[in-house]
Amino acid sequence: MQPVEPDTITVEVAYALPHVQSLITFQVVQGTTALQAILQSGILEKHQEISLATITLGIFGTKVSANRLLQAMDRVEIYRPLRANPKEARRQRIAAKNGKLKTKQLK
Repeated sequence: MQPVEPDTITVEVAYALPHVQSLITFQVVQGTTALQAILQSGILEKHQEISLATITLGIFGTKVSANRLLQAMDRVEIYRPLRANPKEARRQRIAAKNGKLKTKQLK
């Protein structure tokens, strides 16, 4: 780990796919926002599928805005969009398990 300079804090930026996780730990100046940390981390170059236009962020599991000021040891988490409605997905799993999967017919 790099030596800590005055007026800097250590933060992490995290992004996870089903089989790959990225966690980048680095120093930023105090007053850095969550979005600025993401831009400085280089994670956008590593994961080009991340869209800043639709990005959802959190810090330790709590949703935050992109302009949230970071504190020492904050972990900025980049959330992926849900692929399916959780309630609907659960209903389909239960129905499939019970052999009662009904499909919607399109008109």
